[in-house]
Amino acid sequence: MYNFVFHNPTKVLFGTGMLGQLGSETAALGKKVLLVSGMNSLKANGVHAEIQTQLQNAGLTVLDFPGASPNPCLSHVHEGIAIAQRHHVEVIIAAGGGSVIDTGKAIAAGTPATHDVWKFFIGKKGVKTTLPVIAVPTLAASGSDMNAGMVLTNKDTGEKLGFGHRLLHPSVSILDPALTFTVPADYTVYGAVDAFTHMLEFYLSREEENAPVQMRLMEGLMENALEACNRCLINGSDYNARADLMWTCSLALSGLTAAGLGRVEFPVHCIEHALSGTYDFPHGAGLAALLPGYLSCMSRESSVITQRLAQLQARLSPLHIQGLAPSHPTASDFIQAFERWCWNCGISTKLSDMGAGKEDIQTLVQAARKQAKMWRLKKLTPEVVTAVLHESIS
Repeated sequence: MYNFVFHNPTKVLFGTGMLGQLGSETAALGKKVLLVSGMNSLKANGVHAEIQTQLQNAGLTVLDFPGASPNPCLSHVHEGIAIAQRHHVEVIIAAGGGSVIDTGKAIAAGTPATHDVWKFFIGKKGVKTTLPVIAVPTLAASGSDMNAGMVLTNKDTGEKLGFGHRLLHPSVSILDPALTFTVPADYTVYGAVDAFTHMLEFYLSREEENAPVQMRLMEGLMENALEACNRCLINGSDYNARADLMWTCSLALSGLTAAGLGRVEFPVHCIEHALSGTYDFPHGAGLAALLPGYLSCMSRESSVITQRLAQLQARLSPLHIQGLAPSHPTASDFIQAFERWCWNCGISTKLSDMGAGKEDIQTLVQAARKQAKMWRLKKLTPEVVTAVLHESIS
């Protein structure tokens, strides 16, 4: 195992009824609050009113800022920063899915800055300070509630870029699985696929071969992402299923799974950012449609990836037919089993089903180049991205 430093400063309050501590947790950080949320679901399920009551009872001043989109938008963040600066906001509360939390983080980083927040994403500026963020996730997916990353789409340039900094960890995350009961089936699956892909990319790209603790940790969490998702689809109000999926998604990208692995990479996420930045479909849907094509291309080029996929196929029981592990698993078995799992969950594994065509490939390749350069993904050449997109669309 490689040397590593693991530091995750996010305070997690996990479980039913934990939202009742929001007022006191927020008051400890500041008195003026910007409440960031999405379109309508937070108000429709009553969580928005509950949050407002909690904050008002704590004597806090609350500014409401709804409207975060599934692919968080730079122009919307600009509006939030302007409000936060004008009203001298001290704390950001982001209540919703990963896009809402990323929006909150971007506002928190951009409010004290003297330049455009987009400069963080294009590598022109580094974060010096941020407002504290409290995350209240209502969707188990990105893990933004427990990590130091954020993703933003610049619609003027057509770029969707990710950026990470240690100061972007939420100060507090309140994870109540009951808040995810009303998440639709498709978005439940998209969330599970996102967490699964986070760990799969670490598992396949790691430098360290001899890391049994991390391997077993990731294998267990990947298995749980698929298995807990299956249980959520059977009963969306199954508390333990929702709890298992929520905690899995948070742990997947918390920094713990990658510890000791050396350099790890996010090539599938890089390509997907280009896709959802162009087509504006859900991130998890893009990952599900990309992953089989990417794995097919890479397994033909790398014996290491072939071996690692075969090992996963042997160990992940939700991918076994009739609960039986194959006697001699292969990379192809894994790819086919993942596709079968997606189909059984009602989601597509082909980009053509989502409106992407081969005529768009070169545009998408160019869109992926900037993120690949920033993330130093030297192996993710335009030729590789082209091959993956051809495989995923056909």
